[in-house]
Amino acid sequence: MANIRDIVNYFERYRAIALFSIAASSGFEILDLAVPYAIGQLLNVLSEQGLDRPLQQLVDASARLTNQPSNQTASIIVLLAIIFLVTVARAPIQPWLGNWFHWDIALRTRRDHTAKAIAKVLTLPLEYYDENNAGRISGRVARGLSNHTYTYPEVAGQAIPKVARVLGIFIVIWLIQWQIAILFLVSFLFILNFTWRELKKLSNTEQKLERYEENTESRTAEIITNIKTVKAFATEAHELKRQQQRLEREFTVVDYRLHKGYVVLFSWQKLVIEASVFVVLALTLWATVQGQISLGHFVTTLTLSSMAYSELEPISHMAEIFARRYASMQTFHEFMQTPVGTDAASLSDSPDAVRHYEFTGKVHFENLSFGYDKNRLVLNNINLLIEPNQTVALVGRSGSGKSTLVKLLFRYFDLQSGRILIDGHDIRNLDVTGYRRRLAIVHQEVDVFNGTLLDNLTYGNPNATEEQVQFACQVARVDEFIHQLPKGYLTVVGERGVRLSGGQRQRLGIARALLVNPDVLIFDEATSSLDYESERSIQLAMRSILGTRTTLIIAHRLSTVREADKIVVLDQGQIVEVGNHEELLNQGGIYQRLHALQETGELLA
Repeated sequence: MANIRDIVNYFERYRAIALFSIAASSGFEILDLAVPYAIGQLLNVLSEQGLDRPLQQLVDASARLTNQPSNQTASIIVLLAIIFLVTVARAPIQPWLGNWFHWDIALRTRRDHTAKAIAKVLTLPLEYYDENNAGRISGRVARGLSNHTYTYPEVAGQAIPKVARVLGIFIVIWLIQWQIAILFLVSFLFILNFTWRELKKLSNTEQKLERYEENTESRTAEIITNIKTVKAFATEAHELKRQQQRLEREFTVVDYRLHKGYVVLFSWQKLVIEASVFVVLALTLWATVQGQISLGHFVTTLTLSSMAYSELEPISHMAEIFARRYASMQTFHEFMQTPVGTDAASLSDSPDAVRHYEFTGKVHFENLSFGYDKNRLVLNNINLLIEPNQTVALVGRSGSGKSTLVKLLFRYFDLQSGRILIDGHDIRNLDVTGYRRRLAIVHQEVDVFNGTLLDNLTYGNPNATEEQVQFACQVARVDEFIHQLPKGYLTVVGERGVRLSGGQRQRLGIARALLVNPDVLIFDEATSSLDYESERSIQLAMRSILGTRTTLIIAHRLSTVREADKIVVLDQGQIVEVGNHEELLNQGGIYQRLHALQETGELLA
């Protein structure tokens, strides 16, 4: 659970310069107190009541240095000099020692933590993305970074220095009349304590609102992602109504609980502040009438106390802003504290940071068992040996564990028991980045980035030569449609490859996989969502690859796996049949029944 310490440590890297700039800003705030004090002393000079002893000593010293008499004129000159130094001389210095560093730290930290957030996104386990969609994740990161960035200059550049100013005012009033200073301090602590307690309650409500907003943004992202389905089923009105209900709920919380709560809080605060100012005025006036303090001290005390109480409003305002932002900052830190996957790859670009492997492609699943829920196994005691350059097909009913076996091969999850060996090496002992670079997979839905066709082809191997790209496209039969694209390889394919057909995306995926020259190539339902013509093209592309490297094919359509060297039939997480196409048909088992059903379906079609 993230807390306030995490928010403070967010700026840890720039602690030294942060402390310096906060101290400088606080110093300037305290320095401002010299002006009302000097004006009060001017009134004493003009009313011939005399200066305070330290100030009189300063005037006498200045008179001796300049060989001038220490009189009223000298006192006025010294006081004007003090006011000049505090106001005019410091004016061009303060922005650089304060504002510059506050925003510089905030912006540098945003850069640093944005990179860390991206790294976190890249290293989180796959199951995290099963539970949180892109809208929810990006919203957490964006709001957290933004609120940290804009909160720091307000807290470091305004709130803390203003608190320092209030403490300085307390000290000055104490030196003038300690009884008034005690009243001032007690009222201040009462107001701050009351405000803090109420803000904590409102902050808890802000956290609930944060979850509401996350759900709304998450659903909006899903609507955008699945807009074709929304339109196809004509559910626009339903989705709008659902989102309007969410927005109405958020509005109720924001307006009637949060906004109203803040208004009530600051109404009471305003009343107490004005009452405190009035009491200080009355007591200061009484002390002046009784001759306990001079006229100048009366003006100084009243001015300083008014300044202090006036600072409560901006301090409270910044506290309100912090309370409103705290929930999103806390959520950001909770996201950053999410444990990375055990399969997290190295994010270093250094060649020395990644081990380089070359495998023959011999893969051995040995006594392997696995379940997403440890009490319910998806795979149970799998033993399977795949020889180098062998083509092995995995078939079976949905939920039999075929895709899970591939996920384990890629080290997306840890095994419950058993091991997976490649060329005799336990894959858990290999550098995960170097290991995965020797594998390649073509999914049922090929992920395509919004860039050129060439960018997508060379995604796994940016250093691929033109000859290598052309050869891979020839094998994958990408060259059959490349001339149809307006700019050939430089055609921008659009978000998620919307300008390409399903078959074209699949062939792009095969070419991209070939360009990394993998030792093990996996086809995961690569043809299941295609029409027969596209499927035929993909099958021809796959046929030209068979035998050139270890190939693992997952397929529902058995026509895709007939030429496999070995067909492995899975049922309820166990291997129940192994053989080639003819052998399994003759066994009369599950494979034969699946084949008969598909043949009947094809004939009926």
